[in-house]
Amino acid sequence: INGLAAIVEGTMGQSPLSGSLFLFANRQRSVLKAVYWDRNGFCLWLKRLEKDRFPWPDDEETAREITKDEVAMLLRGIDFWREHKELRYKTVL
Repeated sequence: INGLAAIVEGTMGQSPLSGSLFLFANRQRSVLKAVYWDRNGFCLWLKRLEKDRFPWPDDEETAREITKDEVAMLLRGIDFWREHKELRYKTVL
């Protein structure tokens, strides 16, 4: 917990005591950790996938703010980070 809180404060420039939920994924994206301050102490939550990977942005170094709905989508494996590829055709048929 202390290591994650130090990343939040030092690297991300945020306060780990803000009550915000901070998410971290391992390199394989099979483990997701969440850390947050809850009134009188830190809480750590961890989910490990036995198969598959969590969706994660390509630019892993940049902290992003996401909504509660997006957190739920992330936990379900829905990749909201990437748009559909744009298709360009010259003819219809």
